[in-house]
Amino acid sequence: MSNIAKVLSKRQDRGEGLGTNEKAIPFNKQDYQTLKQECLAKKTLFCDPTFPAESDSLGYNELGRYSSKTRGVQWKRPKELCSNPEFIVDGAKRTDICQGALGDCWLLAAIASLTLDNAILERVVPPGQSFIEDYAGIFHFQFWQYGEWVDVVIDDRLPTRDGKLLFVHSAEGSEFWSALLEKAYAKLNGSYEALSGGSTTEGFEDFTGGIAENHDLSKAPPYLFKLMQKALTLGSLLGCSIDITSSYETEAVTSLKLVKGHAYSVTGAEEVHSYGRLVQLVRIRNPWGQVEWTGPWSDNSKEWNSVQPEEKAKLDYSGEDGEFWMAYLDFIQQFSKLEICNLTPDTLSSEDASRWNYNQFEGNWRVGSTAGGCRNNPATFCSNPQYVIKLEEEDDDPHDGEDGCTILVGLMQKDGRKDKRFGRDLNTIGFAIYKYMGRDNIILGPDVLLRQRSIAGSNTFINLREVSERFKLPPGEYVIIPSTFEPHRKGSFVLRVFTEKEAAARFVQSFFFFAYFNICIFFFLKHGFKSYSSNFRPHGGDVNTVADGRADSKLAELRDHLGGDYRIKCRTEINGCICFSTGFQLNNEVLEVIISRYANQQYAIDFDCFVGCLIRLEMLFMFSFTNVFFFCVLQWLCLALS
Repeated sequence: MSNIAKVLSKRQDRGEGLGTNEKAIPFNKQDYQTLKQECLAKKTLFCDPTFPAESDSLGYNELGRYSSKTRGVQWKRPKELCSNPEFIVDGAKRTDICQGALGDCWLLAAIASLTLDNAILERVVPPGQSFIEDYAGIFHFQFWQYGEWVDVVIDDRLPTRDGKLLFVHSAEGSEFWSALLEKAYAKLNGSYEALSGGSTTEGFEDFTGGIAENHDLSKAPPYLFKLMQKALTLGSLLGCSIDITSSYETEAVTSLKLVKGHAYSVTGAEEVHSYGRLVQLVRIRNPWGQVEWTGPWSDNSKEWNSVQPEEKAKLDYSGEDGEFWMAYLDFIQQFSKLEICNLTPDTLSSEDASRWNYNQFEGNWRVGSTAGGCRNNPATFCSNPQYVIKLEEEDDDPHDGEDGCTILVGLMQKDGRKDKRFGRDLNTIGFAIYKYMGRDNIILGPDVLLRQRSIAGSNTFINLREVSERFKLPPGEYVIIPSTFEPHRKGSFVLRVFTEKEAAARFVQSFFFFAYFNICIFFFLKHGFKSYSSNFRPHGGDVNTVADGRADSKLAELRDHLGGDYRIKCRTEINGCICFSTGFQLNNEVLEVIISRYANQQYAIDFDCFVGCLIRLEMLFMFSFTNVFFFCVLQWLCLALS
């Protein structure tokens, strides 16, 4: 199936609800119920052929086939490790997650936060799975991946050494939901090693479909504690960490027993009475299940003596379990970064909870058409995709006391972890926001984008999976332009926009001339441009040479005169360009297909391909007018041209 056919098929599936958490898409086309019933009928245990119990599933470098870290590894099922394995014991708890020999503390911190809300947990860990009833060695988990939910099937063979789990494990030793969840996430990303190193927000988003934001605690706003309380009340997932200045500081333990370069989860934010005053406290969990803060308000510290017994009982303040309390003022001094994942409306089950409104778009940066780079590249910046959002209502009760419309924008690029195996780096990405002054469905051009400053945007362009920012804007229409830092960098992305009030958003299609798609004839003329001034006008003129049937003679005349010293370039606003208007109206998607089909490696279209493209477009348009399709004409063109 061609790429455009896949896109059209995906759109149809989404119209039928596929890709939601309730109708997750089977990953690798493996249907859990079908495979399970086959195993039960054959009385065999499931062995996953797409993620086998082999070295390739462990990794490709540090956990590769010949690495010392994988020597002696054996894959065993839970029933080979203990006599009475259980999937979940007395509900999933934060203490069920203890880190193993893999640098995925960021993931485990996210899993720990997941256990705070059973409804959210069950979206990722479907209930009804066990090692007793209908056991067939097969389990499944669901994750959000770039705009859609997928259902990942695994067998229960886990990597072990000396009879113990190599990676994540529970404190009890007989509970396996967390180890199996880690394996499913490793399969989704290609290997266990692909999970090494990351941000807690990545796990938050893949478990909820929410949008994450980051706060620099050295610049913490005065309302941050209230924001944390509100976020926890809404079921948001929170994480924190301490920055390191060099690799030597990774997981170094401070004098107060905090771990640098390590991901923690924030599980509570409360106020207690101490000596007649209110003290703000933050509860934090170390996914190691041990090594806790030893400063003020730590387990059994003297500060707790000033708190009434009933308050202490509510806070569960003691126990060597990796979880501890600390004063909020110490929190913002000791930690460097706070990450908050805001949840989508469908994630929240409570009718009383406030909900974000959100819009989501998928797009591509295609070399030669929509990979324009940042504003530092004026010749190509305007070719980037554009998305318009209309903010009409201000926030009801702003926590920062500032009037306006709160908006969260998240730009996420796809498949970064899978590509690590091949040595591919993430693109450096960001976005700019301009005041929209165009007409409906008309893109902003260089007259606006190159002459006016953006009113907001990402703080920086960075090579992370996602760049996200929170803004407060006055009511109005705005255009969001996602881009890579450098032009001509291909990639796929998801753009998400969360607002406190309902807001309409849309993708602005670009429509082009000569087949309205800005194909220009770039002259390296031996005879000079002026000799054609009586027959053609520079780019932007309205020369309709095809509509009156004279296209062939004009093109032939041009070809003979150029003597082969010419190129047709997919660019706009180039000095010395001539643009023809053929009467075709095409959008971005058709332009991308034309460039992939007809352009050479330099994204130039030679003269013969140019004429062939025109003839084929003419035939396809004529055919579309005499036939009935289940999709629009532009979709038909994409399918027929690809």
